[in-house]
Amino acid sequence: MSKSTYYTGEGLQRLADELKDLKTRGRADIAKQIAEATDKGDLSENAEYDAAKDAQGHLEAKIANLANLIANARIIDESKLDASKVGILSKIKMKVPTGAIMEYMLVSAKEANVRENKISIDSPIAQGLLGKRVGDVAEIKTPRGMIKFEILEISL
Repeated sequence: MSKSTYYTGEGLQRLADELKDLKTRGRADIAKQIAEATDKGDLSENAEYDAAKDAQGHLEAKIANLANLIANARIIDESKLDASKVGILSKIKMKVPTGAIMEYMLVSAKEANVRENKISIDSPIAQGLLGKRVGDVAEIKTPRGMIKFEILEISL
């Protein structure tokens, strides 16, 4: 049995939408590719058919993986989160030694998206911030060495 992973309602809905798309459009596309390859004759030496069957296997594995993630997903009850310290779903405003202000939200690994300033709760930076409070300074080892992050604000 897989371990439970926590998601926001929005993140879980994105997974469900992706699964639905793979089951409908994804499977239909693969079936079309297989049919087109089959129409070309002898399957024993048909590279297009082999490629389509491989793609089908990859698609089914992805569908199974997503279905498993969804089956083991738990939605985070935001009303039970503590905004006084950094945790999952915390939005953190922090200052780095250069004086730059950075803002991130800590989310599950599957919901992480750097363009949206959402970082994985499993990342080294997030791990170094967990449990910290406003005013705390977290020293976190990064590929560029140790960096100090001063927590300016925490919200949900």
